[in-house]
Amino acid sequence: MADLNQIDLQALAKGDKRSWDAFVVAGAPLINAMVRRALASYGLGEEDVMDAAQDVFVRLCAQDFRLLKTYDPTRAGLSTWLAVIARSAAIDHVRRRRRPTQPIDEIPETALGVEDRHIEKLKIPQGLLTERQTLILKYIYDEERDVADIAQLLKVDPQTIRSTQHRALTRLRAYFREGTE
Repeated sequence: MADLNQIDLQALAKGDKRSWDAFVVAGAPLINAMVRRALASYGLGEEDVMDAAQDVFVRLCAQDFRLLKTYDPTRAGLSTWLAVIARSAAIDHVRRRRRPTQPIDEIPETALGVEDRHIEKLKIPQGLLTERQTLILKYIYDEERDVADIAQLLKVDPQTIRSTQHRALTRLRAYFREGTE
């Protein structure tokens, strides 16, 4: 671990090849051990350990070393921080492995089709909502428009659309809650 603490993190975050190579050599034993420990209870083999450990290094250097730049030595030691990332990568690896995958060509078209269901519209009493609330709900739910599109169409801020939607839904919930009691 002492070698890991000798790494120049500034140079590493800037993409210095020598620093990266030294970091990989120093960090690999810790990362491999943490990944192996995290995967042990899932019965995954050495190939999975190596894949998940490799994913840690990919995460650290992805997007111009974005994750690596988040390391704060005042909050944790580098080995602790790497151990947390390694464990997280191992768990993500397990989740990806357990996701059922099947080539789309093998799935019957009936399973991919969207069921054409008649959806009964909610009957909203006249005067319960303002005209603007009714219009915004129509755009969002009937026409399936995006909030940004609606805001541009109505020439208002997107937050105005969201808050108007929220107030309308609050009124509807209160009205229908009273009707069921």
